[in-house]
Amino acid sequence: YIPLEKASRRWNICVAIPHLKDAYWLAVNYGLIAEARRLQVGIELYEAGGYEHLDMQRQQVKDCLAKNADGLIISAISKDGLEDLIKTAADRGIPVLDLINGMSSSHISARVAVDFWDTGYQAGAYLRELIQHSDAPVRIAWFPGPDGAAWVEAGDAGFRDAIGDSPIEIISTRMGDTGHTTQSRLIEIVLDEHADELDYIVGTAVTADAAVNVLRRRGLSKKIQVLSYYYSPDVHRGIKRGNILAAPSDQTTLQARIAIDVMVRILEKQDYFKHVAPRVVLINASKLRDWDSST
Repeated sequence: YIPLEKASRRWNICVAIPHLKDAYWLAVNYGLIAEARRLQVGIELYEAGGYEHLDMQRQQVKDCLAKNADGLIISAISKDGLEDLIKTAADRGIPVLDLINGMSSSHISARVAVDFWDTGYQAGAYLRELIQHSDAPVRIAWFPGPDGAAWVEAGDAGFRDAIGDSPIEIISTRMGDTGHTTQSRLIEIVLDEHADELDYIVGTAVTADAAVNVLRRRGLSKKIQVLSYYYSPDVHRGIKRGNILAAPSDQTTLQARIAIDVMVRILEKQDYFKHVAPRVVLINASKLRDWDSST
């Protein structure tokens, strides 16, 4: 993928993301701003405050339309909760790019997103490989993320496909917003019920980071291991310190950079990919040295 050197003019691009409560979306934020600066285009970024705030994201997209943005980049809270607004944008000739989270609309111009089925599957396949020489059942708690988000449905399906027909048993599934407070609370609830049975906690990047702290506080770090099904700077640090086993990376910052580049290509009527994403790569401690973490 070869990015543009510079935009032909200072386009005004409006971006709506779910929140900035964790390092994953901070990495997205960084990539968007860095690429906008490099291409010398304007960017106005809105964050809704969490996956429970669809009304806020809808209002923010309406604000983008009211300000006559040249293009919209949306990381949607809900796969179909913005359909009418996306159609309005398309009717007005404003291109909409689906970034990372997934939308079901037929009116988007392009999509920059890995398939979270892949990240879920890779996490499950890694776990299956870890326990391949064990005859005993392996019990896990599974935290796929907020209910109703397209990426969560995909990640959940991929993970379950990977561990099907194996001795891995999901003894508890908890869904919720990817804020640190929410995920910590869900982990505490599961540990209250199943701490004696659990072998692994598997879930979102925020779940993994939160689990490290909760398990340490409860003295369970050596008994229960942690695995994430996608990547963030916090997960990167956890793998480096030996607190998190591994995680597939969707190369978050790189996706954000590509999104800005694709939007500029659309606005300048240049050739562009309708759907493009970096390759998902599984990272553990042994692969950290050779992996480009700037992505």
